[in-house]
Amino acid sequence: MFSVLLLLLAWCAAGTACARLCLAAVRAATAVVTSAEASGSGGREREPDGELTLHEAAFLSGGPTRVVDLTLVSMARGRRLLLAHTGWVTVVDPEPEDEWERSVLGAIGPQGQSRLAPVRRAAAAADAVRGLADRLVGAGLAVPDGGGGRTTVAEAARQVRVAAAAVVALGLVALLMPEDGGAEDWLVALWFALPLLLALGCLAITRVEAHPYARWASPAGQRLLAAAVAAEGVDRELALVAVRGTRALEEPGLRAAFTHR
Repeated sequence: MFSVLLLLLAWCAAGTACARLCLAAVRAATAVVTSAEASGSGGREREPDGELTLHEAAFLSGGPTRVVDLTLVSMARGRRLLLAHTGWVTVVDPEPEDEWERSVLGAIGPQGQSRLAPVRRAAAAADAVRGLADRLVGAGLAVPDGGGGRTTVAEAARQVRVAAAAVVALGLVALLMPEDGGAEDWLVALWFALPLLLALGCLAITRVEAHPYARWASPAGQRLLAAAVAAEGVDRELALVAVRGTRALEEPGLRAAFTHR
């Protein structure tokens, strides 16, 4: 029957996606443990109740590009940069106040003006951001290798969700086949329910064990992130940009600068 071929496709889709998810979860856990052992202090170089800086929170929430975005917003609010809604950035004050601003100004170049997209890419690869990543990995707050392990978990989880949807679609097609109608509908549905249960079960287990699927932060880093916005003495808008990205900006002109294509 043609429904048997559809059932094999459903099992292949669900089985492959679930296997990738399991391997990704194992790799992510191994990477965090390896990082903790390499730090020589069990991955805890700061006190458990220590607070994150805004740049640390930005990296743990959104990686190198988020650190650059935080710096750009801070400089724009301080009138040291002009971020146009057309996606251009212009230097107003060429004297950097810290290593983050130095990276951004270096990415803009001596002309003092550039498109925003290449500036973000260049500044995200600067030594200051790489040094921040190394420090956070050494402290056990970020996963190694730029967050690759956790990214794989998130992507694998999405693949399992796609596979589950594919199983449902294939099952519906099988039920609509003329040779599988009538009294055998319940049996066809049962066949396709098995790979669907496999996919949904893997998603449920992963959600309990590894959710949220943080791209950059380790479990310890995620716990500190929860208090980053509420910390006293922190500019709330900059804290929101660090944790949620430029979509948290209240100024339409600044938001347009980052979304312009």
